[in-house]
Amino acid sequence: SRRHRLYREELNLTSPAAPLPLRPEASWLQFHLGISRDGLYPRSSPAVTRLLRDMQELPTISADYSQDEKALLGACDCSQIVKPSGVHLKLVLRFQDFGKAMFKPMRQKREEETPEDFFYFVDFQRHNAEIAAFHLDRILDFRRVPPTVGRRINVTKEILEVTKNEVLQSVFFVSPASNICFFAKCPYMCKTEYAVCGNPHLLEGSLSAFLPSLNLAPRLSIPNPWIRSYSFDGKEEWEVNPLYCNTVREIYPYSNSNRLLNIVDMAIFDFLIGNMDRHHYEMFTKFGDDGFLLHLDNARGFGRHSHDEISILAPLSQCCIIKRTTLLRLRLLAEPEYRLSDVMRESLLQDPLAPVLTEPHLLALDRRLQLILEAVGKCIDTFGEATVVANDTAQPQSPAADRAKLDT
Repeated sequence: SRRHRLYREELNLTSPAAPLPLRPEASWLQFHLGISRDGLYPRSSPAVTRLLRDMQELPTISADYSQDEKALLGACDCSQIVKPSGVHLKLVLRFQDFGKAMFKPMRQKREEETPEDFFYFVDFQRHNAEIAAFHLDRILDFRRVPPTVGRRINVTKEILEVTKNEVLQSVFFVSPASNICFFAKCPYMCKTEYAVCGNPHLLEGSLSAFLPSLNLAPRLSIPNPWIRSYSFDGKEEWEVNPLYCNTVREIYPYSNSNRLLNIVDMAIFDFLIGNMDRHHYEMFTKFGDDGFLLHLDNARGFGRHSHDEISILAPLSQCCIIKRTTLLRLRLLAEPEYRLSDVMRESLLQDPLAPVLTEPHLLALDRRLQLILEAVGKCIDTFGEATVVANDTAQPQSPAADRAKLDT
């Protein structure tokens, strides 16, 4: 740490930088202003395109631990933490124009599968899963995953040399292979054995754009009604009671809003990526009970292409409801000319770290899509299409003043 401070002084890295003006055209600001009750960004958003490019290319001006990891160390105000976690290393990187992104480094090679004996709550977090989840979410027209892009970071120049956090500085070391490595500083699973290393300095990872601060855009963190047991032998009620959805339907807000339909959307998304770790979901408070659910923290997806975890679809199979728009999109992506794997493959080629997913993971998407459509088909056979498919295509026109946006 002392040598690092001397090094920074020699390079004049400790002198305060001149304050930068906030430019209205900055991609970070335009992304935030584009958030509406329909999603995090419009279907055709030039701001998102520019934001992805900026996260990929702009130099970092600071690096720090994320707030939830600081909460674990007692080093921040936990009242501002939506959902503390932090067992896996992630960093907040800042760019010019007040841009900020969550960096998750590569933990697992693309061709590696999660071992069969791993519980979902001790699985690795995968940077390529975050990238692929953003592309899939956009293809499904949900637009509920923050823009995410891959990037190769020089951990020395773009993290160590720009961070002012002495704890972060102290966890950098040179490995026996002469690679620059660092690890998380937290109460558990944060040792040199769990370090990530550059080659020797370059390390690939995902960068996810930050949402507006909680002060500007408050969010709620709500337990998922289909939360899993986070113990080795426990079971939740939904896992043993096939009529569990009847209970959920009687509970506010699932009794009188489209919240349950949004839960089903989220379950479909999680089933496609193989994510079993959706214990909470978040919502912007401004959009009320019918606002969309944010699909955050997708790094535990795409772990096993050879296994389809049918239990993730419990909200769909137990409640037997689905939005018409969602069903139409799924049926379209099952057509040979619009096959989901082909659309994903083409979309992911835009990312700097392509290929983001291996071919078996892409083909697993087609297989899982068929399983979703089969589950919907069983529901329709049992209850009829009028009961199962909720018509959300003909929404009433609302006055301009009622079209809530985060910039008002």
